[in-house]
Amino acid sequence: MPDLDGIEATRQLAGPDVADPLAVVVITTFDLDEYVHGALKAGARGFLLKDAGPALLTQAVHAAASGDALIAPSVTARLLAAFSDTPAGRPPAQPTEPLTSREEEVLVTVAQGWTNSEIADDLHISLSTVKTHLASLMRKLGARNRVEIAIWAHETNRVRA
Repeated sequence: MPDLDGIEATRQLAGPDVADPLAVVVITTFDLDEYVHGALKAGARGFLLKDAGPALLTQAVHAAASGDALIAPSVTARLLAAFSDTPAGRPPAQPTEPLTSREEEVLVTVAQGWTNSEIADDLHISLSTVKTHLASLMRKLGARNRVEIAIWAHETNRVRA
């Protein structure tokens, strides 16, 4: 892009100062943590590498359109591993209610960067059941999205990088 880069374009379309932000999914060849962070901070609702394939691209677009976010699983796992190595200033919040064994299973798969379809296939449940478990996890953990669920899983040592 000759006049501005993808992060600045994202900021102008979806950034915190945009009155009616668009749902932007960044698709790039740059597999750099600082680029992922910059894109998400600029307002991106998804981040994929160009080799993601049509199924993941479709999931990312649908997630962004519904107000969720999807980050390439390989990028998610790497960022969470780096994040979990950072000492926290306070202990992670405790769930408002105990997690069920199925919620614990979904929690681990989310923390590993799996998509809803992968979770459904692996646990032999429907996509709507996966979404129900994710909503329950968000409610119990006070999380706003699946990234916060994954961070909580790492902070509480439910998953090892």
